Amino acid sequence: MSNEYAHAAVLHQAHGLAMRYLDGLGERHVGAPGSLQQLREGAAQPLTDEGVEAAEVIASLNALADMGVVASAGPRYFGFVIGGSYPVALAADWLVSAWDQNPGIHATSPFSAEVEEVAARYVLDVLGLPTGSSVGFTTGCQAANFTALAAARHKVLADSGWDVEADGLNGAPRVHIVIGAEAHATIHTALRYLGFGLRQVKKVAIDSEGRMRVDDLARVLAGCEGPTIVCAQAGNVNSGAFDPIEEIAELTRAQGAWLHVDGAFGLWALASPRHAALARGADRADSWATDAHKWLNVPYDCGIVIVRNADAHRAAMSVRAAYLEHAGHAERDALEYVPEFSRRGRATPVYATLRHLGRLGIADLIDRCCAHARLFASLLGAEQGIAILNDVVLNQVLVRFADSDEITRTVIAGVQREGTCWLGGTSWQGRAAMRISVSNWSTTEHDVRRSVAAIVRAACA
Repeated sequence: MSNEYAHAAVLHQAHGLAMRYLDGLGERHVGAPGSLQQLREGAAQPLTDEGVEAAEVIASLNALADMGVVASAGPRYFGFVIGGSYPVALAADWLVSAWDQNPGIHATSPFSAEVEEVAARYVLDVLGLPTGSSVGFTTGCQAANFTALAAARHKVLADSGWDVEADGLNGAPRVHIVIGAEAHATIHTALRYLGFGLRQVKKVAIDSEGRMRVDDLARVLAGCEGPTIVCAQAGNVNSGAFDPIEEIAELTRAQGAWLHVDGAFGLWALASPRHAALARGADRADSWATDAHKWLNVPYDCGIVIVRNADAHRAAMSVRAAYLEHAGHAERDALEYVPEFSRRGRATPVYATLRHLGRLGIADLIDRCCAHARLFASLLGAEQGIAILNDVVLNQVLVRFADSDEITRTVIAGVQREGTCWLGGTSWQGRAAMRISVSNWSTTEHDVRRSVAAIVRAACA
């Protein structure tokens, strides 16, 4: 077999297997059907001296996937705020792999650099954030939060006469970090990466929906003298609630503090005229972080960091080396906006999806998912012994069964085993809860009703 024929044959094989998977996604058992032992035995094939035919490797991988892949790309996966992939996004991502470009600097891929620059403008347009802000495409919101807070660290210390990139944190003025008591774990991790000890973080009290209390923020800020960074949240990971960002922006501006908004999924509410008021004031922040692989429904991995002060963004991230052919002012070097140099062209599926859907299509995606979440809450809340714990303002629904931790966890496990849909559990205000996250473009009202029926069956079992 010639190399050319083998090359084409294995790609056609992979394409056929991928299409078969996608065609069956709507009816697939949503959880992984195989056992841990089956997966370990299937994957643990010996590494040989001679190697294995490509077709055999792909076939065995596909057989293993049939046992172990979770159908998270399908319409009835409601766990962890995981979106699917629009066909146009998946198609673009396939081409990204075929082109195999490194968009770290303009010289390694002028195509990727120009597409990324336009995708950045699209993102600012759709979210209504300040033009002129710098945008980077990261692995996910963890890296986006890290990058934004690195820019914040640079700016607040530079304003105090300290060059943190040159001199580090040892001996630097103390930076006050202020977060809500329900801040997402990725904020904590980003702060650790940046050298801010978690014991030094100041936490602001929250209300019953997990929103930062402005009165307590004012109290905390009154005790902050010098460089200060405040982290607000657009979309609580459990309730979907938004911190009162406009009021927070007023306080931080008066303090001269940097305001960062963690909006892993909730920031996309800004793309919907119907839901944008939830994030009122977000455009007044200094930096923002979100995921495209969540609610924009592009393939993993793709987060987005946005920074109002582009100079601070570049100062925190930029790398210089003699062997690199750095771009001029008119060209984009992506490594100035993200922690990585070598990476895939993750902005290309973002570009394709935003261009395909347009502003109205993105708004419709957000609105449909939120309507499905409200339908979940309405149908489940009407059942005896089932309580909805949160105010369903976005795409998150918290459900509790028989006011019992044990029964709630049993129902969650039963739903996961049965396979009609998949959803996870959480702890909310000290009580076990089922957590339903609706963020897939392909979910329909029929999928919601079918999933509700499965949940009710598990609750009655």
